[in-house]
Amino acid sequence: MASPPLVQLNRQRPIRPIERKPSWLKVPAPGGPNYVALQHLMRDLKLHTVCEEAHCPNIGECWEHRAATFMILGEVCTRNCAYCAVAHGTPAPLDSDEPARLAAAVEQMELRHVVITSVDRDDLANGGAEMFAAAIAEIRRRRPGTSVEVLIPDFKGSERALRIVVDATPDILNHNLETIERLYRLARPGGRYPRALELLRRAKSMNPGMLTKSGIICGLGEEWDELLVAMRDLRAQDVDILTIGQYLRPSSEHLPIARYYTPDEFAELRRRGVEMGYRHVEAGPLVRSSYHAWEQVTRATAAR
Repeated sequence: MASPPLVQLNRQRPIRPIERKPSWLKVPAPGGPNYVALQHLMRDLKLHTVCEEAHCPNIGECWEHRAATFMILGEVCTRNCAYCAVAHGTPAPLDSDEPARLAAAVEQMELRHVVITSVDRDDLANGGAEMFAAAIAEIRRRRPGTSVEVLIPDFKGSERALRIVVDATPDILNHNLETIERLYRLARPGGRYPRALELLRRAKSMNPGMLTKSGIICGLGEEWDELLVAMRDLRAQDVDILTIGQYLRPSSEHLPIARYYTPDEFAELRRRGVEMGYRHVEAGPLVRSSYHAWEQVTRATAAR
């Protein structure tokens, strides 16, 4: 089936970076009562969220639903991805009480689904995998009915580190591919495209009943056909859930935006993903890894 004219326009490489945001990317400023309460809770428990650290545009909506993506292992990453707003440098020592405080927040918020991610900790033997496992165990102890999703780093390809997380039995294991293979060295110099795919393949082989998930950001300079190749590559690893969203430049120090995708183009990407066999595809200009994560797990499970 031939691509519609809208999609064929995407094959053209942009002449120059585009910075002015289109109307569909404008969101209300956060500040509702649940947002403020959650902000105070995070400060009181000395917890970090990727919602804040990565300047997520959906923070107002998600926090009003009392949904947040907790970020463990500190707030300083050992890598310096060219699209990411999280600070990089030398991290602080591990905080052994962090999993317990995180579980306390989940309990106070009465969450039915929780997402846990982290900075990269290449300075640690297992990349911090034990802290993911400890957080899962603490949440299960306090809130046994809460489903747990982890968004993990690549652990430098360590099968042992991945096994530690998988053996803790998260309901969803997510590792974001982020971009196409051609742009990996530019956008994600500390990562490797084949290594990301191999992690997802291994995770599914270690626990075939566990849902796996990945995400791609658009607008870094990829071609439409390259984007479809990345989607097929992920599906070939038996990934269940796929998220696709627009890259938004955190600062002038980060990679420029090559182009903005329209809502119709994201709808087409979603359609293509469903055709490829994903259990669920979340695609849209403002979509991020954990956007509507509480709904994704329900839909993906129902699609089994």
